[in-house]
Amino acid sequence: MNGLMALSVAYLVGGIPFGLLIVKLMSGKDVRDSGSGNIGATNVLRTSGTGAGILTLVLDAAKGVFAVWLADTLTHGDILWMSFAALAVLTGHVFSPYLKFTGGKAVASFLGAFGYLTPVPVLVITLIFILVVVLTRYLSLGSVAGAGLFPFACFIILHPAWPVLVASVGAAVLIIWRHTGNIERIRQGTERILTFGRGSGPS
Repeated sequence: MNGLMALSVAYLVGGIPFGLLIVKLMSGKDVRDSGSGNIGATNVLRTSGTGAGILTLVLDAAKGVFAVWLADTLTHGDILWMSFAALAVLTGHVFSPYLKFTGGKAVASFLGAFGYLTPVPVLVITLIFILVVVLTRYLSLGSVAGAGLFPFACFIILHPAWPVLVASVGAAVLIIWRHTGNIERIRQGTERILTFGRGSGPS
């Protein structure tokens, strides 16, 4: 029962659209009407400024940390429920029950959830993300590269129990799927490169 409660809370917390709420409170605008229309930190950064973007990033990551911490606490460290809670919070972010089951791309929530569950592999793929972004200036490509390599990093570094591997693969698939539009724009040469400040365009 505690495990199911943890999953339910993880999904509901994951669905909280912090980017939408922050922009609405700061400017009265709907971030979905600007830039890519995404509620995540990247679009908030580009359309509403650095402060709003960083706050969105931190709060979205905090959702992930909280979800896995809660599962850890309620189930006394049961790795099965912790792993599934990590997936549940990402699912809530992507399919928010508060936004008619639409949402963001779950990268920040992924970092929070798996940063709690598998900190060393997350550190490794974060370094990969930074390297790819520095070399290409594509945030989306860094996210896809990091997500795609994450299950391998988990396996090589931790040799974890099967629930962690299943969750890592599920998270990778979900994030890559949410970036299919970005991948196509990169192929076409129309994906927006990393800039700071306000602007519009795909993200």
